[in-house]
Formats: sequence, C-alpha cells, structure tokens
Amino acid sequence: MEQIKIEGKVVAITGASSGIGEAIARHLASRGARVVLGARRLDKLEEIAGSIKEAGGEAVFKGLDVTSAEDVAAFAAFAVEQFGTLDVFVNNAGVMPLSMINAYKISEWHQMVDVNIKGVLHGIAAALPIFEQKDSGQFINITSVGDRWVGPTSVIYSATKHAVRAISDGLRQEVSNNIRVTIVAPGATESDLLSTISDPELKKDAMERFRESLLPAAAIARSVAFAVEQPSDVDVNEIVVRPTAQKSF
Repeated sequence: MEQIKIEGKVVAITGASSGIGEAIARHLASRGARVVLGARRLDKLEEIAGSIKEAGGEAVFKGLDVTSAEDVAAFAAFAVEQFGTLDVFVNNAGVMPLSMINAYKISEWHQMVDVNIKGVLHGIAAALPIFEQKDSGQFINITSVGDRWVGPTSVIYSATKHAVRAISDGLRQEVSNNIRVTIVAPGATESDLLSTISDPELKKDAMERFRESLLPAAAIARSVAFAVEQPSDVDVNEIVVRPTAQKSF
C-alpha cells in the first residue's frame, strides 16, 4: 500500500479567490503542494498566490470562467505548462442564488446549471485527458449537503448538487483503477455563497437559518487533504462535513 504524499503534488483549484477554494489552496500549499489558482477575480488570486509564496509555498494563478469549456481547458493546460504535470483537479466553483420556484428567477436557474453542473463537466473534460495519459490523478468535486437534501428555496441548487454527485459516481466507475474521484459535501460553511442570493429578505432569512453555526473553510480544506493523502489503492469517494450543531439538513 503506497502512501501518497501531498508534497510536490500539482493541484488545480477552481473558485480559488475566496472561501473554500482559497482555504484549500492555502492548506495544501502549506503541506507542500504546488497549487494553481483559478477564478474570475484576478486581484484576489494575485493576493492569495503572493501570500502563499511569502509563506514559502508554490502558487500560480490564471483567470478562469468555469462556464467556458475553453477557459477551463486552458486552465488545466496552464497547470501542466507551469509545473510539468497535473495530479489533482478540484472543482470548487459554485453559486447558490436560492429562491422559491414560483419567483421564476429563470436566469438564476441557468446560472446554477452553468456554473455548478457544466463547470464541473468542463473541469472533467479538461483534466481527464491529462490523467488518462499518465494513468493517475484525482478529481475532488465540492458539492454540498444539498447533494442529498432538498427544501424550500433550495430546489434548483440542490438539483445541481445532486447532479454532481451522480456525475462523480459515474465517473468513478468509468475511469481506470488508478484515477480517483472524491466528493466533499460541506454543511454550513464560511463562504461567499449567500452573496449570490438576489432577494434581500430571503438572504436575511438564509443567514439566520443556515449560518447560525458555521464551519471554518479550513475544515473543508482538511477534508480535501485527507482524501488526497490516502494510499494509492484507497479512493475516498464521499466526505460529508457538517457543523456539530447542524442537525436538520
């Protein structure tokens, strides 16, 4: 049983400019990974990458819109250009504009499908050829406890996360025995997701209901590290992480 070390691994992370993505980048870099940060906010990426390098880590960044398959393919290629390979691809970018279905926020439904589902598929399409060529690699898909739970206002969001859970399990079965697939499903966690809710009253209600007890984003980063560092013949398929006080969903 070969123990996998995080040190030296090349890890590409989408949605890395804040929240969970930023925490994953910082934590894995502190463990010796070479991290490749992607997001739309270049100023934030530059700041985070600079901070990682000041702390002795290795980090590069590239602007990224996960709704563009070409953008994501270029991001994966950039990782290989910078570090010679790609070992882990973290599909983390996501949005959560909660609303009741009869609010008919159809453009927000499309946004969630484009980012939360298509963005993950674009990540798979970009990284899988690299992994298949060397017959090794790992996908880490960040979902949500919404991938197994649904309630009022979360219907479309939960549907997108259910889809990613299904895609991940199917991918696991299709790839070679040397390519690993993991989903990490956070409960209530510090992030910018609530900022994507457009209804002020609903945003206030969501903050009161879902944000009373929050996990630090670093808790999700540690879960990702746990999945990455397992021996090569161990594929941790699902990790669900909730605050201890979160009981109802």
